[in-house]
Amino acid sequence: MLFNGESMKYRGWVLFFLIIIGYILGNLIGQHSGIAFLSYGGAFGLTSPVELNIGFMILTFGLTFNINIAGIIGIIIAFVCFKFIKI
Repeated sequence: MLFNGESMKYRGWVLFFLIIIGYILGNLIGQHSGIAFLSYGGAFGLTSPVELNIGFMILTFGLTFNINIAGIIGIIIAFVCFKFIKI
């Protein structure tokens, strides 16, 4: 186990990807399971996209997060798994 700066950066990326994977898997389970309370949640973000017209190009920006109970449980499980990973 290394304790230098590079190892700490690596741990941060591992935690980030574990959280993303936990969120995605949790949301998939929540949306496709038959258990009603797991799919309870909401959406937040930009509901309509923002357009930036700069003459020769139009850029469209939009971001929406759909969070539910299963996604939160997936994130918590990701933190627990990270605790047991030896990096």
